[in-house]
Order: sequence, then C-alpha cells, then structure tokens
Amino acid sequence: MAQEKHFFQSEAAELLKMMIHSVYSNKEIFLRELISNASDALDKRRIEVLSSDEYGEYEARIRIERDKEKRTITILDNGIGMNREEIVNYIGTIAKSGTKEFLAAAKQDASEKDSFSTQEMLIGQFGVGFYSAFMVSDKVELVSRRLGATEAWKFESTGDGSYTLEEATLPECGTSVKLYLREPGEEEKDYTDEWALRDIIKKYSDFIAYPIVMNCAKWKDKTETIEDEVINSQKAIWCKTEGEVTEDEYREFYRHLSHDWQEPLTRIAINAEGSVNFRGLLFIPQQAPFDLFMTDRGGGISLYIKRVFIMNDCKDLIPEYLRFVKGVVDSEDLPLNISREILQEDQRVRVMRRSTLRKLFSSLRKMLENEREKYEKFWAAFGRAFKEGIVHDRENAQTILELSLFRSTGDDEWTTLDAYKSRMKPGQEGIYYLLGRDVSTLKDSPKLESFSDKGYEVLLLTDPVDEVIMTQTHEYGETKLFDVGSGAVQAATEEERKETSKKLEKFEADFAPLKEKIMKSLDGVLSDVRLSARMKSSPACLVSDESTMTLQMEQLMRAMGQTVPPSKRILELNPEHVVIQRLMGLSRTDDAKVEDFAAVLYDQALILDGGVIADPGRFARRLADIMNLALETDKT
Repeated sequence: MAQEKHFFQSEAAELLKMMIHSVYSNKEIFLRELISNASDALDKRRIEVLSSDEYGEYEARIRIERDKEKRTITILDNGIGMNREEIVNYIGTIAKSGTKEFLAAAKQDASEKDSFSTQEMLIGQFGVGFYSAFMVSDKVELVSRRLGATEAWKFESTGDGSYTLEEATLPECGTSVKLYLREPGEEEKDYTDEWALRDIIKKYSDFIAYPIVMNCAKWKDKTETIEDEVINSQKAIWCKTEGEVTEDEYREFYRHLSHDWQEPLTRIAINAEGSVNFRGLLFIPQQAPFDLFMTDRGGGISLYIKRVFIMNDCKDLIPEYLRFVKGVVDSEDLPLNISREILQEDQRVRVMRRSTLRKLFSSLRKMLENEREKYEKFWAAFGRAFKEGIVHDRENAQTILELSLFRSTGDDEWTTLDAYKSRMKPGQEGIYYLLGRDVSTLKDSPKLESFSDKGYEVLLLTDPVDEVIMTQTHEYGETKLFDVGSGAVQAATEEERKETSKKLEKFEADFAPLKEKIMKSLDGVLSDVRLSARMKSSPACLVSDESTMTLQMEQLMRAMGQTVPPSKRILELNPEHVVIQRLMGLSRTDDAKVEDFAAVLYDQALILDGGVIADPGRFARRLADIMNLALETDKT
C-alpha cells in the first residue's frame, strides 16, 4: 500500500479559545502585549523611513484612549501599519508573526552586521500577543493603514474563531485596536480606570522608547478636565553610557526599583557583547532588608527584553546567595515561553548568568582593594548571605572565599584569607579557625591557648552558615584549613607532638582512676576523657572527633526544626593545672566529691564552648557546694 501524507487538522474556534485562556496567567498582560505590538510597528516604520527618502518626518507616539461609560479602551500608534493581506496573514492567522517575517526579510537585505543591530530590537516573536485582548474583551476592532497606502482596513472579531474584514478610513498610517471590555469581577481590575492603567504601564512598559500618551483627569479650580499626559518615563538608563546619565537619574531609578530611600552602596553597569548581547544595571543597597533570610522573599533582578518588563526576581540570572542585589538585565533574544512569562532553559541563559557573576565579583574585588571601608560596610550587611555561595556554588566557591572577610585573634580588624596567609608563621601547617557563638566567647576559649602561645592566628567564625561551609571546604587554594575545635588538630610540629606525648605519659598512672570516675559519672555524655597539652592556663575543654557533629552544627540543625540527638564529645584535661592535679589525687579516695567536681568541670567547659547546661539548677547547687568547701578550707 502506498504511503499517504496527511496534515494535522484543527478547529479554529477551539484553538483560539486555548490561546486566549491558556497562554497567559495574568489578564493585565494584554496591555503589555498590545503596547509591545505598537512599539514594534513604530520601530518598523523608523527602519523603513531610514531606508527611503519618500517618507516625511513624523512624531512617533503610542496613545491610549479610555471611555468609562462605553467600557472601551483603544491603543493607537502611528507605526508602519498593515494592509489587507498583512491583516489576514498576521491577525487572521494564529501564531504567525509579522515581526519575525519582517526581521527575516530585513536580515536578508542587510549587508553589514551593524546595520541590522537596530532591527533586532523588535519585540514580537510568536504572533500571539494580539489575542491576549480577548482575555478582557467581548469584541475587538482593529483598524490599520499601511505606510505609503491611502486605504485602511477594519478587522473585527468576538474571539469565536471568525472575523470580519472591510474597508475603513484612518487619517494617517498606523493601527488602532479598540477593546470592548467585559464587566470586571469582584476581585478584577477595571481597565477603564486611569490608575489601573497607569500601574500596568508603569510595571510593564515604563521604559518603552516611545511616549505613551493617555487622556487623564486633571483638577483645576475644583473642576475636572481631561488632558493628555505622557505616562511612561522612557528612561531605560541601562541602555545609556554612564556619561549620559546624571547621578540624580541613577538615584531616581534605584528608588523606582527598590523602594529604598537611602543611597545605594554601589552600582554596577553591565554591557556584555559576544555570543549573547545584553545590558544591565545592578545596585547593592547600603542595608540588608528585614526579610533577607526569609525563604519566600521576592525582588532581586528584574528581567526585561527589549525594554519590556518580563518578570521580577529572575532566579535564573543570579544565584540565591546574591538575592540582595537589585537591578535590571535587558536582553534582545532570550528564549521565553509563548506567553513571555517564563524563561526557558537555554545555553544563552547560562552565559548571561556567568557574565553577570563575573562582573559582580570583579566589582566587589575592586571595592575590596580600593574602598576597604565601603567593602566592610557591604560585608557587615550581606556577608552572611554572600557566604552561602561557598556551599551552593562550588564553581565559584574559591572566588567567594577570596572575597570573604573574617574576624581573628590577630586584632579587631576584618581580614581576608590572603592577608591571613601573608602573616602565617614559619612551620605553620595551614589556616586555623574556630567555630562558635560570638567573637568574645571564642577569644576566651581554652582551645586557643596553645595556638596563641606559639603566635598562630586563628579565624573566629560565628555565622551559622560557617559551620556548613567548613564541613565542605577543606582548603583555600593549596592551603589546608584546620578546625582547632577538633581533637586531632594541635599547634605543634611532629617532633613537638612526640615530646608532648612523652610528657603526658608521666601522668597516666595518676590519671587512670580519675578517668574511670569521670566516665562513670558522666556516662552517656562523653565519648572519652584524656590528657592534653592544648591548654596553658585552663583546666579543661571539650573537643570533637572527626565523626562527631560539632556543638554548633547541633544548634543549627535544631534551629532549623530538626531532631538531633546530642553527640558525645571528648573532655580534655590539662594535667599541669592545679585543679586537675588535685582531682587526680582526690580520685583515689573520694568518689562523691570527684563526681561533683567533674560535673562542674564539664559544665564549665560546655559554657565556654557556647553550649547550654542541661540542668542549670543542679549546676548552681554543685557550684555553691564547691564554694562552701573552699570557704571552709580557708577557715582552717
């Protein structure tokens, strides 16, 4: 049997119904689409006028007329217009884009790349934007007159799958789209209302290059008059060079984006050319918003395509750890879904993301090197969020570490890892750090004593995210990172460790009974008790082994609502401290006193580690007993 070829069949009315009700998620989008079509028509006329001497001068405009009584709004432009054949092809045929065909023809005729760059500014891609008008209208009338023609044509449809076409009149070339609006529902906007239209245009079309004029109500001498007013700013300042924009314009634009009445800390202009061309203007605020660490916060980067607003908080273009950055990114050819509401996954999106990140990192690096005070202000406000990238963006983790600031035992100033490395002592194995609740608590930690004694600087990490970062980050460049809260990390060379081990062996015989009693009295709390040369002036401290979750991680997990059983830690004792020496002697005779002293010693070490005592009342009673015992001893 011979192979037969068939074509897919479609029911026009059902297809149009699907286009109207399934493509767009938000009804107010219709105005963005119709204004974008008008802008495209004006662009096409401008291009055609530039290539021919037969057309005179004109004043490009988009006009919106509203009639509350008749419930109509009309969008007019004096762009290139359409003839009868074009109306049938582009309006009467679903999903056929006149813009796409115009570009294809123009591109074929273009002899130089530069001559085509302005033509690519046209917006329409899919040929479906016009049909969004039926989301809010019972009937749509379109009247259009082609540039250079004398006759006009009128298209009329109720969105039922059919339309009528007849000759009409229009004073000049261009297109008029008149919408007969349905009555709004209880929670719907009234699109004949001046302020509803203002808000929509401000949101989606504020930066269209042509003036959008609307008949607006004005009050003079207690009398309402209707006057024309340009209601879009037309100031897409990210498309201009810095010399063309004043500081006041930058400030005004930042306030428009962020609703922040403070000056931005810095601004970053992006002008990327290559496989993907795009522009952008980004701002870093001075202060963190109250919702910086809330999971459902919005804002961030707004995406525009050819000056038309597409979406807020475009997470595909900037990672979550830079959510505090405000601004816009504007591209000419990003892949969107048919409604232009969702960004499609595409290599171009990834290229834009990498380019944006490189520009941000470069700007932050310059600020760190040349404007240290400003950078420290940035870090105080946004450092906690920025450091999340070390965990979530492994590709740029080392760059983020390079740009990170830390407190340390060196002084009260912030330091970078590179600056720390420049101060490392001869023989120092790597970068040392200690995790904890706050800087003042960490500075008093017994774990630092041997490191301070050798002059080793230790980073003091107090942000909750630091715990997660350090479980996944083991080196900076080729320099290893060491947690001094780990029982395996010591401030000693291999030779010094051997000497220390011999020194501690001398105390083992006296220590064995004390260890047995402490392990018995603190059963279920400790994994081990051992002697250590880590401390110089303190009697005891708590450390973790490599397989044990640290105290800070436990606290972080509980704060996130996780059920975490307490981990057993190691109690290290300083055998040269007088308290430990007396306890070793007492452990041979008095079990009860050793139990009380050991419990207080453990609680004291837990407090110094930033932990919470399980039974504060019992700790207070034991401490009172010990004070009483000390006072009784003084009497004798």
